[in-house]
Amino acid sequence: MAKIAVENPFDDVKMALEEQGHEVKMFENDENLNGYDMGVVRAISDVNVDQFDFPVVGIHGMSVQDVVNEVEKRLQR
Repeated sequence: MAKIAVENPFDDVKMALEEQGHEVKMFENDENLNGYDMGVVRAISDVNVDQFDFPVVGIHGMSVQDVVNEVEKRLQR
């Protein structure tokens, strides 16, 4: 399964993705990350997208299940 970085404080998203079999690490929004397959952040902006070398899902306004579905969909591309 995929290695996914999830922005703090979204522990519920972390647990839901781990239940799907993914390896998940929590991170602070100013942390520079490399080597992940996907990122989950509070909101996507031009500033934070540039700090990642992998696709990012913004979760603003989404349920935990919506986030899991979007991550799975993007990983299958």
